Amino acid sequence: DWTVGQILQKLDDHNLTENTLIIVTSDNGSDERFIGEQHQHDANYIYRGQKSDAWDGGHRVPFLARWPKRIPAGSRSDALLCLTDFMATVAAIVEEPLPKNVAEDSYNLLPAFTGESPARPIRDAIVHHSVNGTFAIRQGDWKLIYAKGSGGWSLSEEEAPDDAPWQLYNMKQGVREQKNLYHEYPEIVEQLDALLQTYKTAGTSRR
Repeated sequence: DWTVGQILQKLDDHNLTENTLIIVTSDNGSDERFIGEQHQHDANYIYRGQKSDAWDGGHRVPFLARWPKRIPAGSRSDALLCLTDFMATVAAIVEEPLPKNVAEDSYNLLPAFTGESPARPIRDAIVHHSVNGTFAIRQGDWKLIYAKGSGGWSLSEEEAPDDAPWQLYNMKQGVREQKNLYHEYPEIVEQLDALLQTYKTAGTSRR
C-alpha cells in the first residue's frame, strides 16, 4: 500500500493523475504453505487451493484499476478477465490494431473499465493451467477441471476421491469448489470440453 501510495502521490505532484491508468493486481494466488502456515493469514480468502492449483485459490486475484478520466469512481465489474488481456487492452488504448497472430488469447477490457454493457461477454471463456500441466476452463458460471485433484500442491490425484475423473463446479452457486457436479451435468462437461478442444485446434481463444 505504501509503495502504491508513493506512485499515486508522484502522479498528483506532476498533474498526471486524471489521464493515467493504474492497475494493481497479482499474477496468481498466494502460496498458502508459507503465508498461511507461518502467518495464519487466509491470503486466498474463501477460495479453495493456492498458487499452483487449478482451483480458484490458485488463479483468482485482486484487480483494481484507476483512471479518473475514463473509469467511474467506485464502479465495479463482474466481467471475467485474464492478465493476458493487458495486451489487447493497451493496444485499444493507443488505437493500434493487433494482427491476428499476436496476443491470440488477449481481449480488450476497456468496456469493463468504462462501464459499458456489451451485448455479449468480453471473453467467451478463460483457460486455466496448473503447475503440473492440468488444464481447466471456465465459461460463465461453469468451470471444468481436467483432474481429480488440485493439479498442484494441495491435493494429488492419488489422494483425491475416485468418484469422477474430472471436476465440474458451478461458480455462482459454489464458489468454494466443494461440490463436484461432474456426474450431474454431463452436457456441461461435454460443452466445456468441446470449447477447450476448439481452442487447442485453432491455437487461439480470441474470436
